[in-house]
Amino acid sequence: MQPDFTRPILAIDTSTNYLSLALSTDKNVHLHHEEVGNQQSKMILPQISELLVQANLHISDLGAIVYAKGAGAFTGLRIGIGIAQGLATPFNIPLIGIPCQDAVAYMQPEKTCVLAATDARMGEVFYVFFDTQNHIRLSDYHVGKASEIRQPENMTADQVCGVGNAYSLANVPPFSGCPLMPTATDYLALAKTGRYVATTPEHAELLYVRDKIALTAAEQAARKQQAA
Repeated sequence: MQPDFTRPILAIDTSTNYLSLALSTDKNVHLHHEEVGNQQSKMILPQISELLVQANLHISDLGAIVYAKGAGAFTGLRIGIGIAQGLATPFNIPLIGIPCQDAVAYMQPEKTCVLAATDARMGEVFYVFFDTQNHIRLSDYHVGKASEIRQPENMTADQVCGVGNAYSLANVPPFSGCPLMPTATDYLALAKTGRYVATTPEHAELLYVRDKIALTAAEQAARKQQAA
């Protein structure tokens, strides 16, 4: 299924505690980017409607809907893909899923080794290594402790440029970096490169790198004891 980038494109990112929406037209981009905590499900449809009104558009005018596919906050990701599918299905609009860590990596463009690392909660981070100069992913998508991240083979630690909100945590990755995070406009830009496959709404998927999304009370207590 092919997107039509000559038409307006909507991007949705609900992978963090921000609600980030962007609507591109032939003249400009309308952005809503707001920290909303657990209010994403309540606010997302009214904010999308507001963007469409600002641009004098209807959902049927869209050439594609872009969504953050993970890894990220489990509930937020489900909200984002559910809304994207619900809006796209009646009009058979193509969906384009962008891995969240890819969008983070491109906060550091034209670099040969970027570590994109984001808060995964439970004392862990989601991360991937990326060559943003040549548009090559250098590792699988991972989740683990920030302190245990190791650079790819044939790379030295000082070659790594880190980015992502993992750098705002108490325990940061062992590479220099900054806590920059993308907005929905960055997801739009990546989608328009044509490097990410578009699918029909019913075939849209999320990227999960963690088998378990929560710890039991006993597991939480054990982790606290180990950290003490």
